[in-house]
Amino acid sequence: MSIVSWPRPVAAVTLMLCMSAAFAQSYPVKPIRLVVGFTPSGGVDINARLLGPKLTEYLGQQVIVENRPGAGTNIANELVAKAPPDGYTLLVNTAAVAINLSLYKKVPFEAKDFAPISIISMAPNILVVHTSVPVKTAREFIALAKSRPGQLNYSSSGSGTTQHLSGELFALKTGIKMTHVPYRGTAPSLTALISGEVGLSFANIPAISAHVKAGRLRPLANTGPKRSPQLPEVPTMKEAGVPGVEVVVWYGVFAPAATPRDIVNKLGDSIARAARAPDMQQRLQDLGAEPVGNSPDDFAKLFREEVTRWAEVVKVSGARAD
Repeated sequence: MSIVSWPRPVAAVTLMLCMSAAFAQSYPVKPIRLVVGFTPSGGVDINARLLGPKLTEYLGQQVIVENRPGAGTNIANELVAKAPPDGYTLLVNTAAVAINLSLYKKVPFEAKDFAPISIISMAPNILVVHTSVPVKTAREFIALAKSRPGQLNYSSSGSGTTQHLSGELFALKTGIKMTHVPYRGTAPSLTALISGEVGLSFANIPAISAHVKAGRLRPLANTGPKRSPQLPEVPTMKEAGVPGVEVVVWYGVFAPAATPRDIVNKLGDSIARAARAPDMQQRLQDLGAEPVGNSPDDFAKLFREEVTRWAEVVKVSGARAD
């Protein structure tokens, strides 16, 4: 009887694949963290807190949302990029993670450090102004800004966020000059706007819809490709006479890059299931967001495109955040 022995490298790889599959089958065996690089109450935080209970239900382990704001989400990004790739420390972020790769001269992570899992939902930003700003349309605002170059301040939830770059893109396409004032999250950014500390912002619908409906903020234009069912009276940027300013904000979940593919797929399936759940769909739609729940491969493709797209916007606009 002959004994066939595998070459050691092949045997090692086979053993690792078997261990990975076994690990993924038992996953999860302890609580999971969803790390959010913003303060509570913003769009990312809202999506994470809607997702958390669903994942707890589907995966059988507690899912905890952990807010780690600061440095334009780079604190949270680095924490997850350098976390053990075991599926227990995940990042929930927007395109900020892609934008920061070119906006900052140096960041402690790269695009390849992340494994995209799935997008929870998408929503456009809305150009909103304080009620004291004497304009009712985007065209009127552009005329006002041109008469006061550099004097109008716009808030964002931090440097490198889609709110920040929406403002840069708007200024680039219209030829106006505004002053960016970054805050440590959407809540303080909106507090500054509502109090009149700043005159305008490019904020996501989930965070501002209640303020708009209460009359605390005046919406001028929507950065999406179509009008929002939540704010149907607000025209798109193209309809408002400002083509080329299209920004759809996605809220996605990432794992560290070396996370076993079986775990990534398991998480992706769970997020897609959550996005299809009628109660979560209703909650997201009530907030003006569109449920997504796409595959890891589809999200990875979009993420690569976003890194390239925003690098071009940063380069042309001259935006920096160091």
